[in-house]
Amino acid sequence: MHLAIRSDCSEGWGRRGSWQWDVEESLSNAGQEHGQASGVIRAASLEGEILNHAITLIRRQHNINKMDCLLRFRMFKMPIDKGSETDEASSSLPNSYQRDFYSKGESSDNKHDAVPTLSQRLRNTNSILAIVISDDHIYAGTQAGEIVVYSLRTYEKKAVIEGHRGSVLGLHLSQDQTLLFSCSGDRIVNIWSTKTLKRVYCLYSSFDVGDVFCVAYSASLETAYLGAQNTTIQWCKISQQAPSAIPTSLRGNDRFFDSRGPGGVQTPKPAGSDYIPRHAKGGDVIEIDKEKVRHFAHYGYVYCMLLAKEGVPERYGEETLVTGGGDGVIKLWKLDADDGGAIQELYTLDDGREEGHSILSIAMDGTFLYSGRSRGEVDVWDLETRQLVRNLKAHRDDVLTISVGGNFLFTAAVNGEVRKYDRQYQLKTGWKAHDGRILASAFSFNNSRPIYVTGSNDNSVAIWDVSDCIRLSVLPSRTSNEQLVELLRRFVACKTVSSDYRHKADCRRGASWLRSVFKNFGASTEMLAAEDGCNPVILARFRGNPATAAQRKKILFYGHYDVVAANNDSGKWLTDPFNMQGIDGYLYGRGTSDNKGPIMAAIFACAELMSEQALASDIIFLIEGEEECGSRGFERAVQASKSKIGDVDWILLANSYWLDDRIPCLTYGLRGVIHATVSVESNHPDLHSGVDGSAQLDEALKDLVLLLGTLSGKNGEVNIPGFYDAVPDLSEEEAELYDDITNALVSRNPDLGDPETIAKSLMRRWREASLTIHRFQTSGPDNATIIPRMAKAAISIRLVPNQEATQVSEALEAYLRDQFQKLETSNILDVSIDHKAEPWLGDFRNDIFQTLEAAIMEEWGPIEQFSHRRKSSVHPPNLSLSSRPNGHGATKPSPTTSKTLANGSVEPLTPLTPMTEVTKSRQRQKPLYIREGGSIPAIRFLEKEFGAPAAHFPCGQASDSAHLDNERLRLVNLVKSKNIMKKVFRELPEK
Repeated sequence: MHLAIRSDCSEGWGRRGSWQWDVEESLSNAGQEHGQASGVIRAASLEGEILNHAITLIRRQHNINKMDCLLRFRMFKMPIDKGSETDEASSSLPNSYQRDFYSKGESSDNKHDAVPTLSQRLRNTNSILAIVISDDHIYAGTQAGEIVVYSLRTYEKKAVIEGHRGSVLGLHLSQDQTLLFSCSGDRIVNIWSTKTLKRVYCLYSSFDVGDVFCVAYSASLETAYLGAQNTTIQWCKISQQAPSAIPTSLRGNDRFFDSRGPGGVQTPKPAGSDYIPRHAKGGDVIEIDKEKVRHFAHYGYVYCMLLAKEGVPERYGEETLVTGGGDGVIKLWKLDADDGGAIQELYTLDDGREEGHSILSIAMDGTFLYSGRSRGEVDVWDLETRQLVRNLKAHRDDVLTISVGGNFLFTAAVNGEVRKYDRQYQLKTGWKAHDGRILASAFSFNNSRPIYVTGSNDNSVAIWDVSDCIRLSVLPSRTSNEQLVELLRRFVACKTVSSDYRHKADCRRGASWLRSVFKNFGASTEMLAAEDGCNPVILARFRGNPATAAQRKKILFYGHYDVVAANNDSGKWLTDPFNMQGIDGYLYGRGTSDNKGPIMAAIFACAELMSEQALASDIIFLIEGEEECGSRGFERAVQASKSKIGDVDWILLANSYWLDDRIPCLTYGLRGVIHATVSVESNHPDLHSGVDGSAQLDEALKDLVLLLGTLSGKNGEVNIPGFYDAVPDLSEEEAELYDDITNALVSRNPDLGDPETIAKSLMRRWREASLTIHRFQTSGPDNATIIPRMAKAAISIRLVPNQEATQVSEALEAYLRDQFQKLETSNILDVSIDHKAEPWLGDFRNDIFQTLEAAIMEEWGPIEQFSHRRKSSVHPPNLSLSSRPNGHGATKPSPTTSKTLANGSVEPLTPLTPMTEVTKSRQRQKPLYIREGGSIPAIRFLEKEFGAPAAHFPCGQASDSAHLDNERLRLVNLVKSKNIMKKVFRELPEK
């Protein structure tokens, strides 16, 4: 037998039919052993048994593994068999071969039939027409003439290059990824530095080329090639051209639309037609030589091109230009280095189809060339034989973009669907990727794991994790951050809503699942039962190095796995609240910020330290399931298991967010809270005001209003005797913290107002006690004629450090009863204290805060402050004087609220253009020390119970919308929070 082994690993297989194999004479015994004639065998049908036996002999002779051997066989004269919509492809290989093919790794088609996971969807304001991917960034060309740059690590928008007056139709990245080429409908090709994102060259043609659809670059020849609407291919050696000026014809004038008509009449140009994009400046402007053009390169638009170096056998090791056009033909061109990179036609690939089946996209994999066509077809060409080996009816609509990677072919069509084919061209899976037309796609690797990126006219870029459906002999392991996001996705899927009895079982399942996560990462765990059927508390311990753990201080991390209720019945959520989705660099889902994301970050911080054998002391986790319901049963569960928990030296929690969206913070104090219900009830039933209403009647609601009116004065001061006696005075050291806050906020957003006014407003919210009336409830039907028998109100008092919740609640009840007696009413008063949480004040000068501060500074680095103001897309409505129902405006300015501080910081998180000026002198190193956030009952209890100081590390941003619709956590915040806690867990026990 004579078997030819391919020198490359190119993929592509035909359908079942007549096989022609060359078999090396040195392996003739393989055929003889199966009763075949010796010598060169031309088999019409090579059975799988012979094939497998030949493979075994080849492996022995050439010392290669089975998979490499399988990939290197060469098949000749494969029949062309057009597929159908329902039978796109069937295997051309014997069953035994298919079994061997899947024997490497996790086998079976089921895994590879999986629909890829959507990692992130990046929203834009315009259609996405072109995509290229570098090692660090995704570049997306838009219909508005912009190039949007996204970070491949965090998925955040890093820059927007306003580079063209027309749509960006094509993007190309140089091989060393230092130059980015963009072509457009404005007849210009711009070349950008990927480091500075500034233009270094601008190419234009002396011909009226129309739209420039595609561009490619040969680094060895330093020559750019472009395909245009006027059927030309042009080229330009960018390093040797003398700079020139862009002619007037390219500055807003069009030779057709701006030409003079009959009688010399010229249509007036629309306003703004002379607009020059903001970043389309600088660099050398080069006119392409009139001789550097190939007219009628195609008999149609030149839609696509690529440079191949190793896939064309006749030109192996040398670059070949491959182009596809509106004439339905693919052409291969030799590049003549001696003639300035001029192109010479090598040959044409034409399937003989009638005109109209345009080649809209092309891709190469080894010696196989794939072309996406109009009317939903994909052609597969073998460049070694120049034969069309397969025609796929992949879609019903035009295939606008195709990509090859991970041993699969991805096709995308105008209906928004993607289909994935294997090497036998069998359809493995398909999915709806976009709501609009998919106009661009790319395949690449991120952290050694495969990703597939699509862009659409639904104004979004989608990043798909295709690692679960890629057939690789050795699949790279997930990075810690990828595992973190995946486990958080599963955690969010647990509907651990503690306030809804219908989710009681979900809470239990969520607790069990979280416990299993601890176990899998090496922690010892125990479920602590809570009283009265409350959700259990998870106790987990990551044990430090036995040689040092006894001498090192122990850290207790507190968190909660329960969440507030969420549903999307009103359609206000961007996604299903319990199906975490990545959008614009954020992770949307209930609990991502409060508190499942921080819990997962802390777990992974410990897991990484354990894997590095760098955990010197024990890290103890107490994760409860009733925090959103006032931590029911938590205190008794902890007290009953205190001996199991052991000694604790420091307490850390991460259950809040920053003051704005840019500057990291540390929380050193929280107000406590008392929730109470005040009710007034009469002896008579609900009455009709028209029948029984009189001044002599003691009405329950009227008495309640009069009573509550005595609680506070017109300036909001609380009238309970001795209420403010325990409130501490402001120290000079704490006053400096407020100066830091106001200076940082006002430098970013001058519209916030006077720094002193902001500081006073923050002090009122953070370090002064307050009283709030939340709602009223009455008996009887809800109409305007009823005198209710009963009326009640929900009130709360926010406490500050040194105020004891028990003492204040007793004083509140005594004051209300005293004032009620003064009303001399026949009604009955009832005061119920529903919930109490102690205030907390930490020492921001102690070791845990200083360790957190150092870790934050190391991880986040300088915080950029921009020298210009950018308005947010989220602003509260401006109320004019006439908008007040009574015609009177406010008599005093509205105080600064958390919403005010969050507004204006939602959108501009990072520089939106490469030209953004940053004021270096305003860069901030230290985090802000704040007292922002709601009351957390457990924090002061844990301090008292274990005699250990606590610190509060906010992970999220002010715009996280915790407890609200569209709760989210920025991906970069999640990862950096993990890194910060990792540093703290490593360094704090040594202090």
